[in-house]
Amino acid sequence: MNRRDFLMLTATVSLAAPLVAKAAAPMAYKPGLVKSALGEGKVVFLEFHATWCSTCAAQTRVIDRLRKANPAYGKHVDFVVVDWDTYRNSAIARRLKVSQRATLIVLKGDRMIGRLDWETGEAKIKALMDKALAAATSA
Repeated sequence: MNRRDFLMLTATVSLAAPLVAKAAAPMAYKPGLVKSALGEGKVVFLEFHATWCSTCAAQTRVIDRLRKANPAYGKHVDFVVVDWDTYRNSAIARRLKVSQRATLIVLKGDRMIGRLDWETGEAKIKALMDKALAAATSA
C-alpha cells in the first residue's frame, strides 16, 4: 500500500467511525419516538432505566457488551432508554403495564415480542436481543 492510499483509507475510517457510533447509540425516550419508529416498521428495544438503580446499571452493562460484540443489534434494532424517574407514569408505561424500573421490552408493530423484568443474566438478555434482531431482519 502506498502512502497516498494509506492516508485516504485513514481519513475515510476516521470520518466514518463517528457516524457509525452515532447511529448505533441508544436513544433517549421522548413522547412520540416509539410510535414513530414502530410506524416505520422498526423493532424497538425499550429499557426502562433509573440512574440510581443498580439492577438497571447491571442490565445496561450487559446490553452494551452484547451490542459491542454484535453490531447487527444496533444496525437493525432501535434501542430506546426510558428514564424511569421522568416517564414512570407516562402513557407508554401504562400501555405496556410497566410498574417497575429494570424492565426490558421489545416491540414490533402492535406486538410485544418479548419482555424481561429485573433480569440481569446475560443469556436471558441476549435471548431477548436475539428475538429483536430476528424480528427486525425477517420479512
